[in-house]
Amino acid sequence: MSKTKPYIIPKKLVMEAYQRVKENRGAAGVDQQSLEDFDKNLKDNLYKIWNRMSSGTYFPPPVKAVPIPKKTGGERILGIPTVSDRIAQMVATLTFETCVEPHFHEDSYGYRPKKSAIDAIGVTRQRCWEYDFVLEFDIKGLFDNIDHQLLMKAVRKHTDNPWIILYIERWLTTPMQMPDGTLLEKTKGTMQGGVISPVLSNLFLHYVFDVWMGKNHPGKPWCRYADDGLVHTRSEQEAQALLVRLKERFEMCGLELHPLKTKIIYCKDIKRRNQYSTTQFTFLGYDFRSRRVLNSKTNEVFQGFNPAVSRSATKSMREHIRSSGIRNRSDLSLKEIANQYNPILSGWIGYYGCYNRTALNSVMVHFNKTLTAWAMHKYKKLKRHRTRGTHFIKKVQQENPGLFVHWKQGLGMGFA
Repeated sequence: MSKTKPYIIPKKLVMEAYQRVKENRGAAGVDQQSLEDFDKNLKDNLYKIWNRMSSGTYFPPPVKAVPIPKKTGGERILGIPTVSDRIAQMVATLTFETCVEPHFHEDSYGYRPKKSAIDAIGVTRQRCWEYDFVLEFDIKGLFDNIDHQLLMKAVRKHTDNPWIILYIERWLTTPMQMPDGTLLEKTKGTMQGGVISPVLSNLFLHYVFDVWMGKNHPGKPWCRYADDGLVHTRSEQEAQALLVRLKERFEMCGLELHPLKTKIIYCKDIKRRNQYSTTQFTFLGYDFRSRRVLNSKTNEVFQGFNPAVSRSATKSMREHIRSSGIRNRSDLSLKEIANQYNPILSGWIGYYGCYNRTALNSVMVHFNKTLTAWAMHKYKKLKRHRTRGTHFIKKVQQENPGLFVHWKQGLGMGFA
């Protein structure tokens, strides 16, 4: 260790961090430097990051404030760090994550290696069969309200690495540059959009919720994905009592439960016939409610409490198809459209098709109808003849069922 380089940060770690950031892509920050621009002088740019971090002279530039519309209305502010700062944050994340990850709870699923939203959906599905009630909670403005002092106490509990502590403290107080150029100082919260923010928010909630639940309510299974969580109970009374305690716990730690998104649900099915006002909930893009289910062993149909793609997710996918403008791309061939859209369709099917995949049919039929509109726009003989356009796409489907991924998998076979 030298006086000019008091912190030992391997150059290989900086390179790995760069590769991770490049894979994730992302927009330019306040300096307007894109990844492509950064790559033009890659060696020198990476050296500067390593040199400054190793010497303790790295100071994060302001993050760029970008308003993002919410699905429920309004907007949230996303903080976009510069490319260099994203790499620096990734260097710290890769190091710090190894310190905290072994301590995180198995039912914490958000932003974690070898954990996924689908894992959370699967375990929730099973527990809804076993427990009659679910307390669904949502933390209002988590990233904006994390207490810095409590968070740093948790950070120091898991590492004594001086450069990790130094730079996390600097990132927590990095100002945000608003669209009008003014700088907004940070006194609490961690930047939503920052590379290191997910692991920091997970660490904060690990102690605020995960550990607290284990100590105070060990008999109630729960599942958390970032700031969205579920707790299963045997009775409504248990859920109501827990809700009171949970509100107190979060308020004690500077957080607030969202009043509209926090509720108690009765998992109604063929065996649960009591009457309650709320009998369904949405979690990670899936609607959980009573549905007609086929028993694969007995081949009988019954009412079960199960997940399927949510209404809001299907609406979002249809809007994505509409906004893509495929119907007007007469310059493209069907094969070119397939090459462009198959990865998107495959992603939708891969996630939303894990449970009750036939619920995706409405989206896939909408895509087929968009292809019909494309054919009517491209070929004069089909113009203003929807029936002919439909027959044209049906014929393509029959002759080349592997052209589009949903055709190959037997989804969206209709056109009506």
